[in-house]
Amino acid sequence: MYRIIIILVLACAMTVTGAHAAGKGGNPVPLNAKCPVCGMFVAKYPDWTATASFKDGTTHYFDGPKDLLTYYLDPTRYARGRRQADIASMTVKEYYSLGMIDPRGAFFVLGSDVYGPMGSELIPFKTQKDAMAFKIDHKGKRIIRFNEITSQLIKTLN
Repeated sequence: MYRIIIILVLACAMTVTGAHAAGKGGNPVPLNAKCPVCGMFVAKYPDWTATASFKDGTTHYFDGPKDLLTYYLDPTRYARGRRQADIASMTVKEYYSLGMIDPRGAFFVLGSDVYGPMGSELIPFKTQKDAMAFKIDHKGKRIIRFNEITSQLIKTLN
């Protein structure tokens, strides 16, 4: 009888851990995935997950949009032999829905009172309306688009 209870408790614990790693958006992150920019374990921060998937089928996981975009702007610094042209797709977690969206179409709020795992963060939104509401509610400084993000801008967030 005790064995059955122990097995059930362990099964529940594994289910909860798996759900946490996936986050509310349902994007499963391997528990051992480390951000190639900062080295943090990404599964610890499921609501901030970002990804870069490559043409060769591999995926790199990031603990936030800031680290994904840092990587994107200089991939050879973080992964020998990788280039922007090797990236097939990218995703970031939209702040309100926690759904995965393409950062190239996102609206990012800078300078808010909301922080990610690495401090100041680029907070992504699918719509400009949501970004504007967040900016007002969280004392954001400005809204930018993907093509406005530069290494210099990211350095101001660190």
